[in-house]
Amino acid sequence: MAGAASWSFNENDFKQIQTHLQAFLRDSNARCALLVDRNGQLVATVGETPQFDPTAFASLTAADFSANDQLAKMIGEAEFASLVHQGERESMYLADVAKRVILVVLFDQRATLGLVKLKAKSVVGELNKVFAEMFNRVGTGQAQQKGLLEGAEDEIDKLFG
Repeated sequence: MAGAASWSFNENDFKQIQTHLQAFLRDSNARCALLVDRNGQLVATVGETPQFDPTAFASLTAADFSANDQLAKMIGEAEFASLVHQGERESMYLADVAKRVILVVLFDQRATLGLVKLKAKSVVGELNKVFAEMFNRVGTGQAQQKGLLEGAEDEIDKLFG
């Protein structure tokens, strides 16, 4: 896995990602979709502007996904491809994209978890294609990620230290 520091979007990549995410939001009734790399860097945001610190949120999301990968291994699963955090009014759905990026969907009562999951499956497939093409083009296909949680740990320390 490689973080965003080892790859970048070109304008066409970004337009494709935005188009896919905008269609997903429209079809699922979700409020916002964010892409976060596994190092905790915010890659893209589409939809309603979040009312929180996106840098801290991205770091915590990466840490959450990484912790759940470890929990999956402990119970004999290779990974959890998606996670759900369901609240009374606000919920989050997280899904792995290309083993390098996390799709974070924020939704409320206007959207059902079933619809978000159904539509997310399709958009993750489309995003996987975009990222695979991008990674192959820039030659990071086999790059190894270093310090997965370094940024997340720093953000957690800032928040709670």
